[in-house]
Amino acid sequence: MIFQHYATPADPGRPSTLQPTLVTKKPEIPELSRRERQVMDILHRRGEATVAEIMADLPDPPTYSAVRSVLRILGEKKLIRHREDGPRYVYYPAQTTETVREKALAHVVSTYFAGSPEQAVTALLRMSEVDLSDAEVARLRETIRRTRDRGR
Repeated sequence: MIFQHYATPADPGRPSTLQPTLVTKKPEIPELSRRERQVMDILHRRGEATVAEIMADLPDPPTYSAVRSVLRILGEKKLIRHREDGPRYVYYPAQTTETVREKALAHVVSTYFAGSPEQAVTALLRMSEVDLSDAEVARLRETIRRTRDRGR
């Protein structure tokens, strides 16, 4: 979170004063087309994949060259990388799945839960119609304790 100061007149005839306003900094999430999102989902799920493997996982797959075009665009956006494996390229996400997951979750919390992790966790717990085991509750408590200790 960051504080920004805005000049606000205390009274129309008096000079402006600076008032701090709390602003939650939203994480940057790149804009992706439906196909780009599908390809990124496949790469994160698989870890890495060739064009043929991506095509096999895509619903209603486009042509080989269309998939290559999507991969080129994702590369230009610096979201994927590739390595050579003989005559073919193997593509993989430029950031770890954990990093992308944290950014996406931060965006959701910021956008839909007014920056409140408590509201987000409460919503997740309400959604899951499964009772948490004692071990899961213990792990959550430990995660909360560690987070508090770090001062987050």
